[in-house]
Amino acid sequence: MSPSAPSPSRARPWPLVAAAAACLISFAAFWVAQRAAHVNMLDVMVYRAEAETLRAGGDLYAMRATSANLAMTYPPFAAVLFLPLTLVGVPLMRTLSTAGNLLLVVALVQLSLQLVRPVLASPARRADLWRTTLWVAAVVVWCEPVWTTLRYGQINLLVAVAVLWDLTRREGSRWAGLGIGLATAVKLTPGLFVVLLLVAGVLLWRRDRGVNQWLRTALTATGVFLVTTLAMVVALPADSKTFWTRTLFETGRVGHAEETANQSLSGVLARLMHTDAPGLWWLAAAVLLGGAAMVLAVRAAVRGDKAVAVVVTAFTALMVSPISWSHHWVWCVPLLILLYDRHARAWPVTGVVAVAFASFALWWVPHDPGRPELDQNAGQMLLSAVYPLTATAVFAGYALTVWRTRRPEAAEASREPMAVREPQAVAKE
Repeated sequence: MSPSAPSPSRARPWPLVAAAAACLISFAAFWVAQRAAHVNMLDVMVYRAEAETLRAGGDLYAMRATSANLAMTYPPFAAVLFLPLTLVGVPLMRTLSTAGNLLLVVALVQLSLQLVRPVLASPARRADLWRTTLWVAAVVVWCEPVWTTLRYGQINLLVAVAVLWDLTRREGSRWAGLGIGLATAVKLTPGLFVVLLLVAGVLLWRRDRGVNQWLRTALTATGVFLVTTLAMVVALPADSKTFWTRTLFETGRVGHAEETANQSLSGVLARLMHTDAPGLWWLAAAVLLGGAAMVLAVRAAVRGDKAVAVVVTAFTALMVSPISWSHHWVWCVPLLILLYDRHARAWPVTGVVAVAFASFALWWVPHDPGRPELDQNAGQMLLSAVYPLTATAVFAGYALTVWRTRRPEAAEASREPMAVREPQAVAKE
């Protein structure tokens, strides 16, 4: 009698234990490295100041915080979200922020794996999912966007996790859309995912003649965003008016467009043109690139390739935003997982992209308050555009894949009418 294969529940725990140990060691080393680098966690201090201003009944958008004199740039709902930061002292807040963000790295990796390979979400594959999650998290925590997110105490990982949580829900989930709606109410740019969901949902509804998960999620996200925003209009009318009529359009309060940390299309053009205001050139380029990229994203969604649709949409939002700091690019995590899964044999492609996000290359160029980015040479421009160039390569690579697959389809379609007409011609003869 041959021995039966071990069931998942009886599988040896050592691979999972090894993965957990590797992740803990990596995270501990990361924590020590950040402390050794004397990270200031500047942004979480601003978040705390926003919440304190809200509790004191002050003007959120007149507030300035830290030695850098930083202002609030998010919608009023963000200040409500940050209220728990005022319940503990600053040292404990910083510790909890770092620990929370490390847990969010694990969550981001796991949701990205479920997005790219949905079969891992099944109960039978739970051990495989956790083992892979922990190994990948141990590595990607060292990518520059993740490092810088924890360095400043930023909320980028929380936003990405909220979006991916929605997009990995089971078909028919009533909660799908909650995360995207709340994320949009905090940071606005996740609203581009609502556009993806809505357009893809409408196209699928027209094709299949029925409501689908894309459309349901879009409507839920829109509803959550509107309800949250209207609640802030009622609760904080003055601050809401200030944000939606003035602050929203003051991109200068976020930072200078030409800063090397600005990894958006606007930043690339500002450095290329040696100006802090690329103006209409940026607007035209953003519309053209954004429109073309979203066509690719919607096509992927309609064809059932959700992972590609999500990654392309995320990178589009980062590219067309006036300011996309390097720490906003935590979406490199699902991109790397997607590339490795789809192109395992072409590992150099994934390797090059991984190096782009782990090399800290954008910081190799001169950057200081004197604004040397306005006088960059060609080599410095290339280094300080490493993320936008990577995103453009991703768009171009997927567009090339689409073009290659459409050629055989078009050739087959052109042959079909001939196959129909030939019997008719024979019959007439």
